[in-house]
Formats: sequence, structure tokens, C-alpha cells
Amino acid sequence: MKKILIFPVLLFLFSCQQQKEEEKVLASTTEKPSAKAIKEKLQKDGFQIFDYIDDKSGDTVIMQQYFIAFLKRGPNRSQTEEEATSLQKLHMEHLGRMYKEGYADISGPFGDDGDIRGITIYNTPTQKIADSLANMDPMVKAGRLVIEIHPWWAAKGFPLR
Repeated sequence: MKKILIFPVLLFLFSCQQQKEEEKVLASTTEKPSAKAIKEKLQKDGFQIFDYIDDKSGDTVIMQQYFIAFLKRGPNRSQTEEEATSLQKLHMEHLGRMYKEGYADISGPFGDDGDIRGITIYNTPTQKIADSLANMDPMVKAGRLVIEIHPWWAAKGFPLR
């Protein structure tokens, strides 16, 4: 009887030890890179950055230059409903591709019916690249939207709240 009970206990202990080892491996592969490594990569890739020291915590925050594109009402809004619907679909595909490929961090429309229709925040090293990507949008090519881009600074890696 003792032998029968010992086997499940040993099996349980072995599986717990194996799980701990797997968690260590997973943790080591998902560790965040150091601030130094992040800064070196950003600088190597041509991004503008600077350090900001948080007065309350004393932590160093990496500030990165992004580019915010305002998508504004364009001069050509005479498309049929069918054409506008098709352009909207292509516009959403373009924005999805920009996000998937890492060029855009966030996009979205404004909730009013003003001239500024929405924004996209581009994560590119230069305004020229951001402008080129923004102008590839089918809505912009059709003249339904126009782009206005400005440099914008934000803390690298901080989530929206």
C-alpha cells in the first residue's frame, strides 16, 4: 500500500519541479529588455529620444518622438455611398496593416462630425516616413481625407489608461 501512495506523491513532486523549471524558462524568454538596450535599439534605428526623470519616483523614463497624423476632411467627398463604403474598407485595411507591421501604434476616429476625422500615431524614425505611410491610405489617395502630421513626444512603453 505504501508503494502505491509513494508513486503518486513522487509524480506530483516531479511535475511541480518540472513546472517550476518551465516557468523559469518562460520568464527568462519574456523578460523586458533593459532601458539601456531599448535606448540603444531606438538610437540605432534612427529614433529621436531623451531621458526624463520622474520627480516622484526618481525613475528614468525614455521619451520617444512619434508622429501624430490628423486625418482631416478632404476636398473630394463626392463619392457614391458604394464608393465611400469601399474606400472605408480599404482605409481600415491600410490602418490594420500599419499596426500589424509596427508603423502605427494607435488609430481611431473622433466622435464628432468635425473637420478632423481621426488620428493615427506613427512609430517611425522620421516625419518623412510617417507622411509617406499616411499618404498611402486609400482615403487620402482618393482625396476624401488629407493628412496633417506633427512630431509628438510620449513615454516609451507606457500604456493608455
